[in-house]
Amino acid sequence: MSQVVILGAGMHPWGKWGKSFVEYGVKAAELALKDAGVEWTDIQFVAGGDTMRNGYPGYVAGATFAQALGWTGAQVASCYGACATGAQAIDTARARILAGLCDVALVVGADAAPKGFFKPNAGDRPDDPDWLRFRLLGATNPTYFGLWARRRMELYGATPQDFAAVKVKNARHGLENPNARYRKESSVEEVLASPIVSDPLHLLEICATSDGGAALVLCSEAFARKRATEFIKIAGVSTVTPSYPSSVIEMPNLATDSWAGAALPERSFRDSIAFTAYEQAGVDPKDLDLAEVYDLSTALELDWYENIGLCAQGEAERLIRDGDTAVGGRIPVNASGGLACFGEAVPAQAIAQVCELTWQLRGQAGARQVAGAKLGVTANQGLFGHGSSVVVSR
Repeated sequence: MSQVVILGAGMHPWGKWGKSFVEYGVKAAELALKDAGVEWTDIQFVAGGDTMRNGYPGYVAGATFAQALGWTGAQVASCYGACATGAQAIDTARARILAGLCDVALVVGADAAPKGFFKPNAGDRPDDPDWLRFRLLGATNPTYFGLWARRRMELYGATPQDFAAVKVKNARHGLENPNARYRKESSVEEVLASPIVSDPLHLLEICATSDGGAALVLCSEAFARKRATEFIKIAGVSTVTPSYPSSVIEMPNLATDSWAGAALPERSFRDSIAFTAYEQAGVDPKDLDLAEVYDLSTALELDWYENIGLCAQGEAERLIRDGDTAVGGRIPVNASGGLACFGEAVPAQAIAQVCELTWQLRGQAGARQVAGAKLGVTANQGLFGHGSSVVVSR
């Protein structure tokens, strides 16, 4: 099967800049177009990642970005999958190209996030599980992060020092990333001295909400051959849902499926996310050179080591203790600094992960470069059962 080439990548730095999400997205798109060496008027299809908190234009982000860049008549789609929004947009553009319906597409996502915890929009919606968890339990996202951390401690003997070591690693990586919001080194002692937010997790172990934007120019191999001789390719994209029964609680649900009358699936939901992308790409996790995973909290990053196949269940603590997942180690994770250094700009973050892999596989990541990187994976998860993983190869 022909593959889709990443011709350009661009990003607006993460932070709190006081601009609209449109400005962040347009800046990221302009940088991606420049990187690709194509004009906006060359783009045949636009896939926009929707933001759900900034009024009506955010719900139709594809056309919003297209209007801001200048109407050209390009075909358009607007995608939403919570934190998996960017992967949904990438998958939509990739499918268009693979189907032969266009040669070159722009994928763009951006956000201007509110301060504090994410919460549902106003109004009573008893049929909305996200509204219910806030209304009935007062369970913010960090509440779930703390429960998952306690689960790791109970099952695998994780310690607060292990969780803090993830923040220390990612903070060191982020020092070298000009697009990161937080560029300050932390020690284990500083992390553990920061205020408890959701026991056992501290303030420095939970990602912030942020503004930011990211964009990619994707194209067919035939289009790319006219401009370059060596390509960075999207080898696989996963947007899977869970399989029944799902016996581990996930946001925003308040309960799990019973498995008294049905066998558990071969893989858990999170394990299935990257596995599906590996299957499409025809690769094995043993072949990976690096990974960008969704470190909403330090403890969740450890879970992802196992979910994406870097180690067996219960071995993630050994990887962080041995330095395997640091730049220079066996399999660096979040060389960009991850959400620990970026924070969440929801519609952009899955796209930003692919931007980082693109720069790494090109050898353009500067002081955070992973030597000889040829194959990388992203992993992400959106509310309501949106899987998100992209395999990128050179």
